Amino acid sequence: MGSVLREWTGFQQFPTATQSKLVELFAKLKEEGVDKLTILVMGKGGVGKSSTVNSLLGERAVSVSSFQSEGFRPVMVSRNRAGFTLNIIDTPGLVEGGYVSYQALDMIKRFLLNKTIHVLLYVDRLDAYRVDDLDKQIIGAISDSFGKEIWSKSLLVLTHAQLCPPDDLSYDVFCARRSEAVLKTIRMGARIRKRDFEDSAIPVGLVENSGRCNKNENDEKILPNGDAWIPSLVKEIILVATNGKKALVVDEKLVNGSESNDRGKIFIPLILGIQWLLVKWIQREIKKDIAKGGKYL
Repeated sequence: MGSVLREWTGFQQFPTATQSKLVELFAKLKEEGVDKLTILVMGKGGVGKSSTVNSLLGERAVSVSSFQSEGFRPVMVSRNRAGFTLNIIDTPGLVEGGYVSYQALDMIKRFLLNKTIHVLLYVDRLDAYRVDDLDKQIIGAISDSFGKEIWSKSLLVLTHAQLCPPDDLSYDVFCARRSEAVLKTIRMGARIRKRDFEDSAIPVGLVENSGRCNKNENDEKILPNGDAWIPSLVKEIILVATNGKKALVVDEKLVNGSESNDRGKIFIPLILGIQWLLVKWIQREIKKDIAKGGKYL
């Protein structure tokens, strides 16, 4: 269930320009006293969660499959570099047979017990051209499982970002429209008020995990808009981690749902007391009526 901490050898596989940017970003974290970052990756199956984990680490740390295998369980990969620890938790897809997999969600929660999550990467595909009710149900299920506050520590990641937009749209306009559609679904599925959602805007990161991804003159993987996406994504992750919102601490109450049950239990004595008083009042009134020769005779 745990993970063996290893030296981050995959870091050396990044182009020199990417390494320099990452060193600068992680140095800023350490300046703020942060020497550990734990990232939770969630979403439907087949959207590129595992591939994104491997891209962020610069190595094939987790297996990649186009289809969710029955035996797939959450896995945490831990890497250390210069006293900084990066934990990334890959998870099974949240859909099975066309429905939300609550079994997968429960498995994820139990795996996360006693862990602190600093950032949630909610992964979907940029080249999916619509959202539907199932997407809303997935968001609702995540919110019910972890609390809607998890979205204040989240980053929307859209994979398969090296594409030619349809309908003569520019790349940036297409990305903005797709992002807005998914973010609206997150707001509605999590039942967050529009004003509150806008005050804690969820950032968006674009990802292209394919080996055919275009590169710039520094050998960095770039998107059609010219952005080197790995350092850009890491920058967004760090901004979320340091946004001042509380990290998600997964404890027994969260895993077992005891907090919500306890909330209802406190009313049980009150309800029983009211019922007892009501019965006593009825019995007293009946006795009074009988004594007066009333209709209950």
